[in-house]
Amino acid sequence: MQNRRSFVSQSAALATAVAFPLVAGAQPKTVKVGVLHPVTGALAYSGQQCRLGALMAIEDINAAGGIKALGGAKLEALLGDAQSQPQAGAAEVEKMNEAGVSAIVGAYASAICLATTQAAAKYNLPHVVDVGVADQIVERGLKNTFRFGPGYRKSTEVAMANLLVLNKAAGNPAKTVMIIHEESLFGAGTAQLLSRELPGYGFEVKEVVKHANPTRDFNNIVLRMKSISPDIVIPANYYNEYALLVRTMQQQKVVPKAIFSVLGGAASSYKFVKEFPDAANGIIDCNHWFNPKDKRSQELRKRVEAKGQFFSYEVFMTYTSMWLLADALERAKSAERAAIVDALEKSTFSNHIMPYGPTKFVNGQNEGAQPLMTQVVKNDIKVIIPRDYREVDPVFPLRAA
Repeated sequence: MQNRRSFVSQSAALATAVAFPLVAGAQPKTVKVGVLHPVTGALAYSGQQCRLGALMAIEDINAAGGIKALGGAKLEALLGDAQSQPQAGAAEVEKMNEAGVSAIVGAYASAICLATTQAAAKYNLPHVVDVGVADQIVERGLKNTFRFGPGYRKSTEVAMANLLVLNKAAGNPAKTVMIIHEESLFGAGTAQLLSRELPGYGFEVKEVVKHANPTRDFNNIVLRMKSISPDIVIPANYYNEYALLVRTMQQQKVVPKAIFSVLGGAASSYKFVKEFPDAANGIIDCNHWFNPKDKRSQELRKRVEAKGQFFSYEVFMTYTSMWLLADALERAKSAERAAIVDALEKSTFSNHIMPYGPTKFVNGQNEGAQPLMTQVVKNDIKVIIPRDYREVDPVFPLRAA
């Protein structure tokens, strides 16, 4: 467990990094914001990507003049590490509350977000959820919790409707499905939803297989896949396991009619596409994705890549979530928690790079949020659905190499 001394020293170091040059006269107070992610443990890569997005947003917000309604107050990040464990995330919230943060942005994984939002609610501490897709996060009546992106129910509905359209257009070649999911709230919840919904769309779920986090060997699961021979494989897991599963399928020459993901951990990942282009080719995903027609998204991508990092959904989701909070601070004209909660409740935030409709929070969920359908095509990730954002036509079913 990260101790208080290291937590505070990390925060102080970052505050120095984002502080603005001293000028004559009184300086506006900074607004402390908790940046809380799993930057160690099994989810470390995704957590570090989220942190990168948050810090880039803070840098941009401060460079643009800070919170103007508060006299140009700069955002000061207090960094926390959830260590890929819900209880560690909740403990970091306690430290952040004690340190006087005005709000928290985080905490990536659904199970961690469930714990951190609950812990923050005790103090009416505003918590913007950057990724966490489990719908339980916004179904507990917590007034402090706001999720800007879509949850897995919305994403599943969009994915199933589009799968039906793709399959019909191809002459209904796909009839059977196998779901492979990780064991925590995200994977189990997504698999449960899919298992319930798929038969109504005319698909038979042949098998649902659960695996631990982390898992380092998918040979037995892929051997089972070979024997079942499903038309469609749906993985619901985080990056490392998703990548290993698909690579194992490639090694064992398992080529279903589609690898079709809902919030796939590696499916919409430039890292995966670069490292394993053959395994990634053709994968379809319904996931968080930026508006490809907004030039600001491409500019942000270039900046992220200039840092030697990949422009993953964790980066742009957390980047946008921090801007959502900054917009709320402007309208609240206050760093007080109750005022920020009120401003978030009334948010109509629109100055962002996501392909969303108008921001409208209902019970903490942004009703304007929507996922996009992407496909890996020629070593790149392209939007295939909806038509408003389409970059290439979908390829379905997959052709065997």
